[in-house]
Amino acid sequence: MGDDDKVITDMTTPATTAGTSTGRNGCLFCFGLGFTARHLIRRLDTAHWRIAGTVREKSAAERWHATGVDAYIFDGSSCTPGIAETLAEATHILVSAPPGPEGDPVLAHYHDVFANAVHLRWIGYLSTVGVYGEHHGGWVDEATPAAPASRRSQLRRAAEEDWERLGSNSGKRVVIFRLAGIYGPGRSAIDNVRSGRARRIIKPGQRFNRIHVDDIATALLASMSGRGSAPVLNITDDLPAPPQDVIAHAAELLGLPLPPAVAFEDADLSPMARSFYGENKQVRNDLMKRDLGIELRNPTYREGLAAILAAERS
Repeated sequence: MGDDDKVITDMTTPATTAGTSTGRNGCLFCFGLGFTARHLIRRLDTAHWRIAGTVREKSAAERWHATGVDAYIFDGSSCTPGIAETLAEATHILVSAPPGPEGDPVLAHYHDVFANAVHLRWIGYLSTVGVYGEHHGGWVDEATPAAPASRRSQLRRAAEEDWERLGSNSGKRVVIFRLAGIYGPGRSAIDNVRSGRARRIIKPGQRFNRIHVDDIATALLASMSGRGSAPVLNITDDLPAPPQDVIAHAAELLGLPLPPAVAFEDADLSPMARSFYGENKQVRNDLMKRDLGIELRNPTYREGLAAILAAERS
């Protein structure tokens, strides 16, 4: 049994410590039932967990309800009936909803609920390695001061500080997870190459970290189970790599022609995509492994892309 399996066992069997009034192992509330939350929820035993969260559209809420998840529509503009009552029972809260110009919408409406929640044992806030800013290809870790350059990353850092302040003032455990570029089934270089739209964008010296969504789930589960004490963790793979190498490897795995190379200066990129290339750093993940006691199933994009293909073919 590997570390991942031990984490799953810890989180899916009934707890021996006091739980909530539901009599279950716990209650997880996800602000944002998106890609990462879906993969985390798949690793939980719903016989022992109440799971709830937020979506933006009624159709998405109906799909979640059909799976046994209580889904509430929340767009950040106002409180939603029922959320506060469910949060009062929550033992774990995962926040992936992005902040806006006015700050974090979750804290804006539910700060006092979190501070006063008697069952609450853990809050995980999903942030980004973008808060480190530009390092010209150098290495960063959790001890590196945040110096966000883009407006998007500045808002994330401000939200981190707000969540840290909530934890400090209320005594609740808050863990900030700084994520690298997320990929996984249906959202990877495999899909990009298959679409026929992939290009190998070349910017000399550029490297990015990535993280497979299953490895994010492993880290979250370990932290939720009580492992670790670090307040901030980088959730990344072991190998910062040029983006063109990832595209080329995906094409090789698929047996498809190598996508064309395009110089960064000539690439027709969206403003958001171009902004990612405006920062160049390599992110260490040693603290994540040591603090949570985990190993990555997909330590590099090579294992991650191979796992995606293997799952498709199984």
